Amino acid sequence: MPKPTVDQLRARVSGPVITSADDGYDDARTVYNAMIDRRPAVIVRASDTNDVAAAVDYAREADMAIAIRGGGHSVPGFGTIDDGLVVDLSGMREVSVDPAASTARAQGGATWGDFNAATHEHSLATTGGIISTPGVAGLTLGGGIGYLTRGHGLACDNLIGAEVVTADGRVLNVSADENADLLWALRGGSGNFGVATALDFGLHPLADVYGGPMFFELEHADDLFRWYREFIVDAPEQFGGFPAFQIAPPLPFIPEDRHGDTFVIFVACWAGPLDEGAAMIDQIKAVAPVVAEHVGPMPYPALNSAFDGLVPAGLQHYWKANFVRELSDAAIDAHLEYGPRVPAVNSTMHMYPINGAAQRVSAEDSAFGHRDATFAPVIAGMWPDPADNEANIAWVKEYYAATAPHSEEGGYVNFAGSDDQDRVRANYGANYDRLVAVKRAYDPDNLFHHNQNIRP
Repeated sequence: MPKPTVDQLRARVSGPVITSADDGYDDARTVYNAMIDRRPAVIVRASDTNDVAAAVDYAREADMAIAIRGGGHSVPGFGTIDDGLVVDLSGMREVSVDPAASTARAQGGATWGDFNAATHEHSLATTGGIISTPGVAGLTLGGGIGYLTRGHGLACDNLIGAEVVTADGRVLNVSADENADLLWALRGGSGNFGVATALDFGLHPLADVYGGPMFFELEHADDLFRWYREFIVDAPEQFGGFPAFQIAPPLPFIPEDRHGDTFVIFVACWAGPLDEGAAMIDQIKAVAPVVAEHVGPMPYPALNSAFDGLVPAGLQHYWKANFVRELSDAAIDAHLEYGPRVPAVNSTMHMYPINGAAQRVSAEDSAFGHRDATFAPVIAGMWPDPADNEANIAWVKEYYAATAPHSEEGGYVNFAGSDDQDRVRANYGANYDRLVAVKRAYDPDNLFHHNQNIRP
């Protein structure tokens, strides 16, 4: 059979179909990580699920590689591809909330900012990320670590259903009662099984939180990490804070003469009763003197977007990560050696806690296979100037090499780089073989391979 033409694709799709011959092509192919510069053959800006199904059919019939772009935040650049077809979901951002049922449905291109705005109107929330600009789908399908993980589990633990376009162009409803094996795989198996055009979530009562960042001198980093290691084991599950290394940005709450200095910081999020927030934060402040802070009650969406300005689109990105069960003295020593060398105000190391509610989910109950991990640190190299790529990538690699021997073999797939394909089995963890079986059932020819790929 002859391969379909772009004109035939355009006849099936209601949204824009863009090629290199069209105006706006360069804007359409640009993604969050400016290190990624790829030239797709076709970009389909889907307006609905039918457009997505048509695009998947076209890619399959044309024997063309396919990339799925939701929020466009993929650090390895999996949302775009050379010479292939990009399904761009950025025009599908509707979020609908059922407050009586405490559920929400987000289209595949919605960001966490979109989601939080819709759910906050009803004083409801679910676990999202640490910033608000990533896509709901990409973060959730990879697991979904955020401020509310310890109290409400990972984002994928709150995923109760989905609409998925599979490799054969079918549109499937996915729930505990329908295509349940696919729902299991979507809870941590990343984008290996189809295009999630809508995701359904359970929500929790939450309007305001108490928290924000606190800056400490580097000389207190050892004390802070050791305190955190002990505190987080049995801290109230409404607490979701983490330590980090950070160059001070020029913000008004930081003394002007300290702008540009490097600190160890602690970002706190107390999602329990607001009148208990100050006492929770005082436990952190008791560890060492605070140089600067921006802490208090605030709407949850305000905390979830507080760092958006530090990480705008257009930076260079290179990240590495491993899961950690026990934060050993040797691991802390490695962090104390490399963390203070953070090379740019955008770069950081965050050490997220993923115990509490996330550990009460059995490893067999979802595809996320690292339920025994306590921490998910990420060494996030981000900087504006490509001239700094070599030096700053070296910082990430050296930091990673120093901490990896004190960590688990696998890491969070959403933090994995394009050079981590040899770690796929370890990164998906205990459920990898079962994921392969689901992959064979829904994508036996591996059409959706431009990801942290589970080979059928």
